[in-house]
Amino acid sequence: MLRIFGKKYPLRKLILFLGEGFFLFISIYWVYVNQVQLTSHSFLDTFIRISTAVTVCLLSLYYFDLYTFKYGYSYIEMSTRLFQAIGSACIFLGFFYFLFPGFMPGRGVFLKEIIAFIVFSSIWRYCYIWFLKKDIGSKPILVVGQGRRIRELLNEIRGNSDCGYIIKGVIVPDTDKEKRDIGVQVWKGFDKILDKARELHIDEVIVAMEEKRGILPVNELLQCKMQGLSVIDGETFIEEISGKLAIDSINPSWLIFKEGFQKDRLTRFGKQVIGSFIALLGLMISLPISLLVGIVIKLESEGPIFFKQTRVGHDGKVFTLVKFRSMRKDAEKDGAKWARKDDDRVTKVGRIIRKLRIDEIPQMWNVLKGDMNFVGPRPERPEFVESLRKQIRFYDQRHTVKPGITGWAQINYPYGASIEDAKRKLEYDLYYIKHMSILLDLYIILKTVKTILFRQGSR
Repeated sequence: MLRIFGKKYPLRKLILFLGEGFFLFISIYWVYVNQVQLTSHSFLDTFIRISTAVTVCLLSLYYFDLYTFKYGYSYIEMSTRLFQAIGSACIFLGFFYFLFPGFMPGRGVFLKEIIAFIVFSSIWRYCYIWFLKKDIGSKPILVVGQGRRIRELLNEIRGNSDCGYIIKGVIVPDTDKEKRDIGVQVWKGFDKILDKARELHIDEVIVAMEEKRGILPVNELLQCKMQGLSVIDGETFIEEISGKLAIDSINPSWLIFKEGFQKDRLTRFGKQVIGSFIALLGLMISLPISLLVGIVIKLESEGPIFFKQTRVGHDGKVFTLVKFRSMRKDAEKDGAKWARKDDDRVTKVGRIIRKLRIDEIPQMWNVLKGDMNFVGPRPERPEFVESLRKQIRFYDQRHTVKPGITGWAQINYPYGASIEDAKRKLEYDLYYIKHMSILLDLYIILKTVKTILFRQGSR
């Protein structure tokens, strides 16, 4: 297993990525050397030209979610996305070759490169999905459980079908009377844990119990540990495969004694410097768009161009957040309300700028002022915060860092406007705070670009 930003990924994912890059490079190189006279180009020049094409292809595959495999992922879906990625790669490479004609490989070579890309990538990916469907390369685990935690754990694994794990069986207490139709073998009696682990050739046991006090099979689990098996609590396991903290399951002591949540000065300083630089650059690049948006907002409806609203920031301090106005002037005459799907308060221009996330451009001023970072939990309104902190455990912990324009929750959870959505987003926010780093921020920013390009999660 590979651990990246606290999340575990199966080794086969790295093999998929590196293997695809290798075969693409070899196929394009083969086309290149058979069409172009290498005497006219040095090896370094050839390497740079081919690497450029391979990099564009791999980025295109990534941006079309071709390195993400969910439960039920099919060959048809993969083929559709693959052709979309190919089309995007062709357009980008064509534009790139137009700007830099010196990189153009030559007449007929570009088309043959694309054909090679289709053939090799399709074969490689069909093989990968076949392995995935056969659970080849997945690590077998045994679940020791009780209550609804078993189904929660099973749902997480099925929702992350490429997480690299497969449940071989579940062991419940002798007193368990619940009828379980969960698609895996269930045994009663904690005295069977070690025997079943050996029988199924399992070296990792996951403990998923709703109530551990007085029920946890301490001696049996200790015996497994002493025999060299890995014993992991269900909350940690869910964190590692899903990138979130299961707040319904964890308790304060879990948060206190687990590693993470470090907020050293260097990291905070680096986050603010990088965020401010990106915000300044973003404001400069988006200036023409901002001027145009300001004009059309003013022409369409009565009211100011900018919408200002009080939000809760770092350590619970309030600040004024600035956005382009996307709703009618009287949108909140009856008080604060959650945004909702097909909200009739949103103007025609507002609907467009929300879809494209243009309404959030002015928030870059908040980053420059120091009220926000570029990456962090989304700031909420004081009215909602007061209500949510009473209904959701650990809600105030999201205020221990500066809020952000984008964040881990925004790229992993679709837009939500309910208490349940706020709870689910908090699970991702707490994971971000636990693993906060500059590299994770850069990854989130890249994922945000992808989200904007495919217009995911806006409302």
